[in-house]
Amino acid sequence: MMLPVKEFSNFIDENNLFKPQDAILLALSGGMDSVLLVHLFKAAGFNFGLAHCNFQLRAQESINDQLFCEELAHKMEVPIYIKKFDTLLFASQQKISTQMAARNLRYQWFEETRVQHNYSAIALAHHQNDAIETILLNLIRGTGIAGMHGILPKNGNLIRPLLFLTRDEIKQLIDSNRLAFVEDSSNSSTKYARNKIRLEIVPKLKELNPQIEQTFEDNLKHFKNLELLLNNTVEALKKELFTQFEDTVKIPISKVKILEPLPLLLYNLLKEYGFNQTTVNNLISSLSKHPGKIFESAGYQLITDRESLIIIKKDQAGILSQKINQNDHTISYGNYKIGIIREDSPLIVKNNPLSVSIDSEKLIYPLTLRTWQRGDFFHPLGMKERKKLSDFFINQKIDQNKKSRIPLLVNANNEIIWIVGYRLDDRYKVTDKTKKVSIFEFMKF
Repeated sequence: MMLPVKEFSNFIDENNLFKPQDAILLALSGGMDSVLLVHLFKAAGFNFGLAHCNFQLRAQESINDQLFCEELAHKMEVPIYIKKFDTLLFASQQKISTQMAARNLRYQWFEETRVQHNYSAIALAHHQNDAIETILLNLIRGTGIAGMHGILPKNGNLIRPLLFLTRDEIKQLIDSNRLAFVEDSSNSSTKYARNKIRLEIVPKLKELNPQIEQTFEDNLKHFKNLELLLNNTVEALKKELFTQFEDTVKIPISKVKILEPLPLLLYNLLKEYGFNQTTVNNLISSLSKHPGKIFESAGYQLITDRESLIIIKKDQAGILSQKINQNDHTISYGNYKIGIIREDSPLIVKNNPLSVSIDSEKLIYPLTLRTWQRGDFFHPLGMKERKKLSDFFINQKIDQNKKSRIPLLVNANNEIIWIVGYRLDDRYKVTDKTKKVSIFEFMKF
C-alpha cells in the first residue's frame, strides 16, 4: 500500500493548513501516528524539522523513544530539537496533574521552538479517532456546542494534517510500508479517561456502527456550521442588547424574554462572565418575579433590576460562593478551574495538595465553594475532635489576607468537607467501606 501523498496534500490545501514553501515543525513522539506524519511530509517534499519532548516519566522507555526519534531525524536528514523536562517537579510546583503538566510544557516549548527557528506552524499527529474521543470526553464532562466540533484541523499555529485518516488506516499504512515506530506502554492503561474511551467505549460503538469514523466526520461538519451560526447570532445580540458602563453591563429584560431559544442564547450571552447553564436556568425562572435577585459567578454578580439585568464585576478578594451540582464535571471559581471525576472504585489521590478523593455517598448536593467565615469548624483528617478553622489557620501560620482567599468545599448540610490545599475533614475520607469516590482537582489559571 502506497503512502496517501495526494490525499494528504489535498487535505492540507482544502483546510489551508500551510503553503508548500512553508517550513513546518513536526511534533514527534516516536509513536505510530507521528512516525507516519514524518514519512508523509518527506514523501510530499515539504520542508520540515522535528521536535521531541522527553518527559522523563517512563525511565528507560523515555530514553529509547528519544534515541529512536534522533535516528529517524538522521535518516530523514532533517533537524531535530530535543527537550528534557522534569515533569513531576513542574506538576508539583504548579499543583497540577502530571498529564496537565506535560501538556503545558510541550505546547509552550513547541511554540518557543517554532519562533526561535522560524517555522510557520506546528504539526500534530491527531487523527479522526482522536476527534471522536475528544467529542465523547466533552459529552461526558458536559459541554456546549463548541465541544462538539472535536479537534480542528487548524487552531492558530497548530495544524493537524492527519485528520483525514482513522487509527485503523494509519496502522495499515504503517504495517504495509514496514515503518518502524515505538509503543508508549501508558497507551494500554485505562486509568486515563481518554484511553478508557479508546480501548473500551469506541469498540462497542463500532459494533453498532462499523463506519463510526465516517459518521462522526460528517457530524463534525454540521456541528462546526451550527457553532458558526450560533456565534454570529450571539455577537449580533450583544451589539443590540448590551450597554456598557465601565465595569457594569445592562441588558433590557423585555428583550431577553423574547429570545428564542432563550436558555441557549442567554447562556451564550452570559458565559464569558462565568455563569453556568444551571445559573442561567435559575435566572430565567426569576425573570417574571420580584426584582433584586442576585446571581453570582466567580468574578461577577448579576442583579435582576426592574427593567434590566445588571452585571457587575466584583472584587476577587471578597467572599465568593459557587454551587456545585451533581452533574457538574468542570466549574470555575475565582482563579481556579475545578475538575470533578466520579469513580466506582476507592481511588485515593496522593502527592497533590490541590486534589482530593472523597467518599461519594457522604456528599449531599448541591455542594458549595466559599471562603472562610467566622465560626467555621471541621474535623481535621486523623482527628475525631472538631477544630475551629481560625485555630487551624493560626497553627498553619496562615495570615488574615491569605485565609480569606482559601476555598472551602462545603456539603449541603453545611459541614466543611475540605480546606482546599490543606486538609480533608476526617468524616469524608475514603475507607475500606467506600464504594464510590468523587475526585476534585483544582487547577490555577
